[in-house]
Amino acid sequence: MDWNEVNAVLERHIRPATFPLALKVLPVGEEAPEKARRPWRDLGIRMATCQVWNMARRYGWTLAAGPEDLNCPPGKVVLGLAPALPYYLEGNLCAGMYTASAEAGARTEAATPRLEYGRYGTLLVSPLGRAAFEPDVILLYGNPAQVLRLVIAALYRQGGRLESSFSGRLDCADILVGTPRRGTPQVILPCYGDRIFGQTQDEELAFALPPAALPDLLEGLEGTHRGGIRYPIPSFLRYTGQYPATYEHLEELWRQEEASGDLPAE
Repeated sequence: MDWNEVNAVLERHIRPATFPLALKVLPVGEEAPEKARRPWRDLGIRMATCQVWNMARRYGWTLAAGPEDLNCPPGKVVLGLAPALPYYLEGNLCAGMYTASAEAGARTEAATPRLEYGRYGTLLVSPLGRAAFEPDVILLYGNPAQVLRLVIAALYRQGGRLESSFSGRLDCADILVGTPRRGTPQVILPCYGDRIFGQTQDEELAFALPPAALPDLLEGLEGTHRGGIRYPIPSFLRYTGQYPATYEHLEELWRQEEASGDLPAE
């Protein structure tokens, strides 16, 4: 697939404020492109997983991040870059912050998808139009109206409803693990950490899909465009407005003056 052409279609119909992204989790032993920036090697910082792709979508950079580049413990567990120790599985990272107890936190951790530990080594992220690899996931951020446009397009061919799942935590799991496993497009609720460390804004949502779902999405964008569904969403402006009584009284005075022939000359 020509990712530059795909990107052009998305840009034309969605008009996102930041770059659509290609994301891939590389197996251990598979090297990232040499030109990809490494947070620790090239920038001298360690980052959260969501911080990596937020940098890519705002800067237009290709980035590769391994265990040495990442400092978000649950994010490393989600990507299979660190083991899910009993302390993690028992819900201790949730308790007192996201959940009322460790028991409730354990249920949250059990419901959070994660990759197999030891199988993967690097998160690779690039603007979609410049991607030199086959992504696992395509990710866009936008406002609710833009994500609405994507949902409608994703359902154009098959109809029905789009099912997504949220916890408000670890959207990296929803994006990088949940989306490929479901094999369908997903509305993504950017998590609390994404908004702190990735600096995702209050008004932003995200939308993720596996590449196999792209043909239907692109067809849906074109088909719904022909059907009149657009972004920016057009406002219906062909109506006569109503105004305060004082405004209406002035209109009546003008009508009286006009009828009596007493309108002042210009």
